[in-house]
Amino acid sequence: MDKIILAAPRGFCAGVAYAVEVVDLALRIHGSPVYVRHAIVHNEHVVRSFEQRGAIFVEDIADIPVGAVVVFSAHGVSPAVRAEAAARELTVVDATCPLVTKVHNEARRFADKGFLMVYVGHRGHVEAEGTMGEAPDRMVLVETPAEAESIALPPHDRLALVTQTTLSVDEVTEIVDVLRRRFPHLELPAKEDICFATTNRQGAVKELARACDLVIVVGSQTSSNSNRLREVAEAYGAKSYLIMAPEEVEQVWIDDNKVIGVTSGASTPEPLVDAVLDRLCQGLADVPVEILETVKETMEFKPSRELVRLALAQG
Repeated sequence: MDKIILAAPRGFCAGVAYAVEVVDLALRIHGSPVYVRHAIVHNEHVVRSFEQRGAIFVEDIADIPVGAVVVFSAHGVSPAVRAEAAARELTVVDATCPLVTKVHNEARRFADKGFLMVYVGHRGHVEAEGTMGEAPDRMVLVETPAEAESIALPPHDRLALVTQTTLSVDEVTEIVDVLRRRFPHLELPAKEDICFATTNRQGAVKELARACDLVIVVGSQTSSNSNRLREVAEAYGAKSYLIMAPEEVEQVWIDDNKVIGVTSGASTPEPLVDAVLDRLCQGLADVPVEILETVKETMEFKPSRELVRLALAQG
């Protein structure tokens, strides 16, 4: 290996940083235990760090004691989950990414206007389940271009598109092209649903792949956006691997590739990236690390003033 190229932007997006801060504030305000419905973000290191402070992660609201505190994860929840939380008299702290909330709002608006919706997303993903729960009788999921070619829609007068925020930009474009050809009356949201951070990180990894022999994506196997980064890198000509820890770096990668690129998913803490860089450079003298910056990100999402005020009141 002669050189490492580090992608920018990478790592925590504004939505993940927001969700992590919200859980931190909830623990400061309420103490432990604080229950979190689903992993706050799809990264085991983040989850474990909160578990050590007294957060308890559950998949089912029924597993939370009546009257306890629950945080909804960055991925959002369906109205049915919110209703169940209310029925159990839970104190809700909402860490849903504002960009996911935007998609929920779009789904409700389309449903209120009588639209049938095609939801482009991954089956079983918690974000997809939450969004489709806004209008389960008026949404049909499509996951691949092949499904878009073959799907038979129920009778409808108006048709709209809604998408998961963490998908591959290129694949969504391919799916939408098929849908618009088959259903010319398909209406798209006023603004694209794929979040800016997903778009930015995929744009950066495309440039990274063009400049590197191999691309390492640091992130969880459960992270949709991390998996998409690996797929995009391969689609643009570089061998690519998704790893979670420096121990997963294989020596043959270092020996057989002159230029290695490194990026990370939107829920990956930067210390994990640093650890992977240390492993790549282990035993090698003066390996240059270059930064490939494709765009600067300035977007921030701030927790509510009330949540911050309550945390400050706890000292």
